[in-house]
Amino acid sequence: MSKTPDKIAIASDHAGFALKQKIKSFLHEKGIESFDFGTHSEESVDYPDYVHPLAQAMGKGDYELGIVICGSGNGVNITANKHAHIRSALCWIPEIATLARHHNDANVLAMPARFIDEKLAREITEAFLDASFEGGRHKNRVDKIKCS
Repeated sequence: MSKTPDKIAIASDHAGFALKQKIKSFLHEKGIESFDFGTHSEESVDYPDYVHPLAQAMGKGDYELGIVICGSGNGVNITANKHAHIRSALCWIPEIATLARHHNDANVLAMPARFIDEKLAREITEAFLDASFEGGRHKNRVDKIKCS
């Protein structure tokens, strides 16, 4: 198991806003500070406006892990993965979150707010935080992901 960071970056669009608020409370309960890159309401917005700043902050080393949430999880996941240092994984069950950390060294968790409830989102987040990269045969594969 890896040490859970003291602070995590988090962002969402309007469709993920309500779930993001619940995940922020969950993180707080666990003693983890979250920095919210937005959005800050359910008013319609463009998810890249919030995910790019989160990924940039992670690139500067401000945050080790991030969580991004939108309706399907796909938009925020694709956007985050445009950054070379990000390995974002779209997770809809805890087992996927665990494997994403173990095998892919995922550093961003993407969740689909319209397809999971709060209980499942908490379980997915917990699995993501509790898991760590296994290295070994997976390290060579992860090293081949980066294009630049």
